[in-house]
Amino acid sequence: MLFWLLKFYIRIEGENYLPIPIYRHVASFLSMFKLLVIGLIIIGRDPFALFGVQAPGIWEWGQQNKIYACMMVFFFSNMIENQLMSTGAFEITLNDVPVWSKLESGHLPSMQQLVQILDNEMKMNVHMNTRTHHHS
Repeated sequence: MLFWLLKFYIRIEGENYLPIPIYRHVASFLSMFKLLVIGLIIIGRDPFALFGVQAPGIWEWGQQNKIYACMMVFFFSNMIENQLMSTGAFEITLNDVPVWSKLESGHLPSMQQLVQILDNEMKMNVHMNTRTHHHS
């Protein structure tokens, strides 16, 4: 029995679950665009003049309040980038067998569900191992 107790352990790992490629590309583009806009605000060049268009009021406000404008562009862009890169994944595998998927179920397991899942998996694992040792 001690052998089975020593053999079973739980390893918890966290890793990023990548979003679909289009979201990654949009987030990457947004990250570069954010730097370009911040650079234009700091330099004071009016990009709208290149297209022969009147600059909108928010651009004029940004030129008068450069620090606030740069902070707003930075934080707003980061918020959108984080939303694009977040999948909300919470996947649980035990011995390389998937036992819970937030992506499939749409919600996190309760503590009671999690304990029940792990308990069932351990019982099944011990049962399978004792059967293979009795037959050997």
